[in-house]
Amino acid sequence: MPAADRSALIYFIAAFAAGCVLAMMTHLNGLLGFYSNAMFASWTAHATGTVVSVALLGLLALKKPKGAAAMKPPIPWWAYLGGIFGAATVVFAALAVNSPLALSGTIAIGLASQVLFSLAADYWGFFGLEARKLDRRDFIVVGLILAGGLLVILSGAGQ
Repeated sequence: MPAADRSALIYFIAAFAAGCVLAMMTHLNGLLGFYSNAMFASWTAHATGTVVSVALLGLLALKKPKGAAAMKPPIPWWAYLGGIFGAATVVFAALAVNSPLALSGTIAIGLASQVLFSLAADYWGFFGLEARKLDRRDFIVVGLILAGGLLVILSGAGQ
């Protein structure tokens, strides 16, 4: 298998795994929210994530080549806002997953909103992205995702 194909496969597997992990995270944070409240779920998730991240940073720092940080440009100020959106995601998901939407409805609506926002970000070039024109395929994809999400919710799978 050529190196480019292996690289594409690795990225596909990583994206697929991220989706699976996101669904598991939503469920577990929803459980925390059910047994306590959404804010406690957010605090717990981020405290646990901080501990794991610090441990991983410590391990990765051992293997990091010297001078690697000097090769990168400075971090834009808006990159630090990710934590705010992460906390909001946990709170909103913990509320939604404990509603009649359940996990499947929460994920379906979340996926649709992610795609819609991503298309807007691509079109307007939010946060340093290169702006691109949307085409008919983009709108077909959004329509199919919205239709699938509605089927999941209206079929009662989320109840």
